[in-house]
Amino acid sequence: MILAASMYVQGFLRAWMPSNIVLDLIRTRRGLKWGVPGTLLAAPYLAIAYWCTTAIAAGAPGGLNLVVLVCIWSALKFLVMGPISLILLARVRLRERGERRRASRAAGYASADSPAAEPA
Repeated sequence: MILAASMYVQGFLRAWMPSNIVLDLIRTRRGLKWGVPGTLLAAPYLAIAYWCTTAIAAGAPGGLNLVVLVCIWSALKFLVMGPISLILLARVRLRERGERRRASRAAGYASADSPAAEPA
């Protein structure tokens, strides 16, 4: 029962948490360039976590500890995604450059083999 509840909560958070939605967008090919600026989104999450911890210390309900945990986890995800997106972007660009190089070689070989390329 606990496993089923944790799977439901994980599925809900995966689909509806703003940090997960933004990170999914960053992981796309078009979004990889936004990985490093996306690390700046860790600051609001850390600010919310700090505000909640000061509120807890001042006597707020202890349930805010869950908010602190979620905010710190989201901030860490954004901090880690910056360097990872740089690595993924470099790998994708190298692969694309290799594909363009192979395509241009294939086009060059095809035009050299065609009879239209021979001088008249």
